[in-house]
Amino acid sequence: MTDPVAPFKPLAANPPAQPDGARRAALMENAKAFEATFVAQMLTHSGFSEALSSNGGFGGEAFSSLLVEQYAEKLVDQGGFGLAEKIYEQLLSKDGLNVERTNA
Repeated sequence: MTDPVAPFKPLAANPPAQPDGARRAALMENAKAFEATFVAQMLTHSGFSEALSSNGGFGGEAFSSLLVEQYAEKLVDQGGFGLAEKIYEQLLSKDGLNVERTNA
């Protein structure tokens, strides 16, 4: 099983240490990584992983979790469920950066 913390990039403890744009990009990247991890867990617990490896033997079982992670990342890249945007807004407000909300 992969390390669930691995896709997240560490943020500086002192927010002004990074330019505002770089900080925002890092926050959005972490929000998307969190949503991808969440979606991968949802797919795994829904039985999608077992369906992928049903006739694949040991190799199918061994690599189905990696395939599920890739599917989850692609889902998030295509818009996901909107969870990353909400997490991003929360991270911005906690970070003290201005939050630009859109009414969607």
